Amino acid sequence: QVQLVESGGGLVQAGGSLRLSCAVSGSIFSINAMGWYRQAPGKQRELVAAITSGDNTNYVDSVKGRFTISRDNAKNTVYLQMNGLKPEDTAVYYCNADIRPYRGYASRVYWGQGTQVTVSS
Repeated sequence: QVQLVESGGGLVQAGGSLRLSCAVSGSIFSINAMGWYRQAPGKQRELVAAITSGDNTNYVDSVKGRFTISRDNAKNTVYLQMNGLKPEDTAVYYCNADIRPYRGYASRVYWGQGTQVTVSS
């Protein structure tokens, strides 16, 4: 089976930086798009950033210029570099990936368990 394991969350002061990582393991034939979502208390989960297999990226407006998504295909890992963090970035951050586990199988989206990011003012 496929597993996504996130790391890198924590507590940081406003203006600080964190780098999240999400490693994919298990049965992997190919990985298409990968992304980071976040969910703050009392709010809906929102897309923060996404990256295609061709390295095209998109970001929610509130993080443009501060966050950078990247991927290392050799390591089946996606990263989220977060700079200039603000208290409103506080949330649980989840990674996801559209994965085809075997040749000829349909792809589906898998999710990580989430990692907490807390930004103090």
